[in-house]
Amino acid sequence: MLPASPDSATASAQRDAEAARAAAASPRRSTARRVREARDRLTSSTGTRPAFDQELIRQFASNRISAVLAISILVAAVGIFSAQWNGELLAVVWTSATLCIVGLTWIQCRKFLALDTDGTDIRAWRMRFTLLDVAFGSAWMILILSMLGDVSSVTSTFVLFILLLIIALAAMLSSTLPTALFATTLPALTAVTVYYALHGRFEHYVMIAMAIGAQVYFALIAHRLYSGTLDTLIARAEKDALIGELEQSKANSDEARRNAEEANLAKSRFLAQMSHELRTPLNAILGFSEVMKSEVFGEHSSPIYKEYAGDIHSSGEHLLNLINEILDLSRVEAGGYELKEESVSLPGVVEDCHHLLKMRAQSRSIRISQNFEQHLPRVWADERAVRQIVLNLLSNAIKFTPQGGEIWLKVGWTASGGQYISVRDNGPGIPEDEIQIVLSSFGQGSNAIKSAERGAGLGLPIVNGLIELHGGSFAIKSKLRQGTEVLVNFPPQRVVSALAPIHNGAPPTVPNAEPEPELAPTPKGPRPSLRKKPGPLSA
Repeated sequence: MLPASPDSATASAQRDAEAARAAAASPRRSTARRVREARDRLTSSTGTRPAFDQELIRQFASNRISAVLAISILVAAVGIFSAQWNGELLAVVWTSATLCIVGLTWIQCRKFLALDTDGTDIRAWRMRFTLLDVAFGSAWMILILSMLGDVSSVTSTFVLFILLLIIALAAMLSSTLPTALFATTLPALTAVTVYYALHGRFEHYVMIAMAIGAQVYFALIAHRLYSGTLDTLIARAEKDALIGELEQSKANSDEARRNAEEANLAKSRFLAQMSHELRTPLNAILGFSEVMKSEVFGEHSSPIYKEYAGDIHSSGEHLLNLINEILDLSRVEAGGYELKEESVSLPGVVEDCHHLLKMRAQSRSIRISQNFEQHLPRVWADERAVRQIVLNLLSNAIKFTPQGGEIWLKVGWTASGGQYISVRDNGPGIPEDEIQIVLSSFGQGSNAIKSAERGAGLGLPIVNGLIELHGGSFAIKSKLRQGTEVLVNFPPQRVVSALAPIHNGAPPTVPNAEPEPELAPTPKGPRPSLRKKPGPLSA
């Protein structure tokens, strides 16, 4: 029932071009990201990105700060127990020195965490923490060497316990900084291994094997922890990068949408304000061409001039109708269309529009049938807008119905208690994928354009805008080679019998109504109450 234009093909081509540009930009972004990551790994001393190096050291510092109390208690407990072999003085000196190293490490960790992430010398801080752990591991080595003079089984067990405790503690706290892990454990492990290897007894070799095995085992655990932490950082960085890209894309999309809306609004405002400037010269053209066509001041010297005057008048009328449609649509889009609401009879308006276009339908041998439900109450609406809705729909139906076709006009109840207008024809129909096109401004369907005169493609957008102003809904049902049905639904709140009573002469208020996806009238007959649901739509 509706035609429309090749402009939609241009818009589709533009959308395809934008999609192609976005698809081409994606590999470029991926390549740039890989190049940036490779450059970061080359400039990093650990083979990872500098941001990851800094985050790993920050986690190391956080672990040390959170464990400072436990480490201090452990040092104090070992110092107390070591007094049995080393004497109280040496135990106090060792405990005090070790606690000082722990305290200095705690101070440096807090200082590092307080620094700004930008401009921090990661290598210098890694070296500083490694040296502090070398001092911490050397303190444990000194304690173990001082106790190895006694080769009793109790002493060997205590030494092995201390060594295993150091290795496990370092593996848990220093997994994100491997150099600090080995700086803590290797001095004590080396001392135990060398000392017991020099004695050459079997039980000493067993202790050496246990110590080295514990070192390897906890080193593997630390490596797993390090890999897990690094994978978490990489995943978080990729997530942050993806979120950043999405936010940037959303910002670009919002900006483009705002620009498009502003341009469309500016266009609509311009056209709405140009109403007088456009109509005034056209009225003059129509008036003078009418005078010339009617030969009011005498016959033309040449009969062809009368034909030319008729062509000018017809073209002017066509142009005026087109301008009126554009201006009406612009006012609706710009929000400048104000409804002058009153009590309106839908069957009466449809009947009037039928009479206006009856001669045009008869000239094409098209029969128009009416089916109005009886005793329909009036609706609260803008009569001029309703009349324009019906005229646009009926004009389209006549335009796209073939010679000798038929059009059906229906007015009735919807399932929810509103009222509907239906205009159905047996024309060529609209393909399902083109329904959205014909609903857009200047959009025209491909099949309809072959069997009817060209139009501007503004009739249905105007109808859609006007019915939305009334809080109603608009639907198209079409099948190829079977015809098209257009339904316009007015919500129940606009039915006069459903409105609230008028107080103090104030007009009734019509709340906004949600559009209804299904439009169906009741069976014929009076409608006693809104609570009674109407029956299904008879197509």
